[in-house]
Amino acid sequence: MNLIDFELRGDFIPLDALLKATAVAHSGGAAKTLVADGQVRVDGQPESRKTCKIRAGQEVVVEAAHVRIRVHAPPL
Repeated sequence: MNLIDFELRGDFIPLDALLKATAVAHSGGAAKTLVADGQVRVDGQPESRKTCKIRAGQEVVVEAAHVRIRVHAPPL
């Protein structure tokens, strides 16, 4: 399984945007299709909302990709 750590720079990121930003999906349309087809799980539960708000501490699993959401730590 491909493990991806994603640093969140705000309060949340929409699920479809996360899938595109991490290259799990090659486009926004492909990301929406993954969600619509029931291939995405958030914190172990199936997620059908394409723009669900994903926040720090959550985990998203799609096929062979596991994305962990972390808080962005700015340089000191």
